[in-house]
Amino acid sequence: GESTAEQALNGTWELDYISDARIAFEGLYPNKKPVIIFNLPDTKATGNSSCNSFNVTFTIDGANIRFNDAASTRMACPGSGEATFFNTLKTVTKYSVTGNTLNLITSDIAVMRFQKK
Repeated sequence: GESTAEQALNGTWELDYISDARIAFEGLYPNKKPVIIFNLPDTKATGNSSCNSFNVTFTIDGANIRFNDAASTRMACPGSGEATFFNTLKTVTKYSVTGNTLNLITSDIAVMRFQKK
């Protein structure tokens, strides 16, 4: 069965922080913030990169999570927001949910933060 942590992951999450040393969050996502939707125990998430719709498979084990390469629609996207989202997702090794906040973590650093919608 699902762990409590996995149950907490279910639902729709909107990105509100991503680690990018070069560009402010508002500059990466001026119009629309990325969203990821989990529906465990299915290990495929869906969402929107701020530009394209995507789906991505992942493996989950306790607090550990690893995302595979995302498959997305092929609309051309302005700026580097989409690439930053997908590239950062690939680095994630762990997750934590606290209340309505989801952190995706790489080497004990939260590299992406989402709020429950």
